[in-house]
Amino acid sequence: QVQLVESGGGLVQAGDSLRLSCAASERTFNRYFMGWFRQAPGKEREFVAAIDSSGAITHMVDSVKGRFTISRDNAKKMVYLQMNSLKPEDTAVYYCAGDQRGVVGRTPAYWGQGTQVTVSS
Repeated sequence: QVQLVESGGGLVQAGDSLRLSCAASERTFNRYFMGWFRQAPGKEREFVAAIDSSGAITHMVDSVKGRFTISRDNAKKMVYLQMNSLKPEDTAVYYCAGDQRGVVGRTPAYWGQGTQVTVSS
């Protein structure tokens, strides 16, 4: 069973930056595709970013391209989401998720508890 714990959320102003972190418990972490999803109030959860097991390939939703970067450190069993030039529409609960079969176009098997990101205008 994979346990994922997010951290790094908070309240910031538009244009600011935040880095979200996700710590994984799984010793075979380097076999997992990892991703970040978010859910804004009153909206469905949406995909934000994904990274393959080696960290070589990433995929981002269009609305965050050029502003967000996903990365991972397999030795530390960590995944990160660097968020720059934040906008009020980025306000949401952000979730880390993982699955050996992939996280794009499917619902990953493992999820963290989420971390709140609030961007004020």
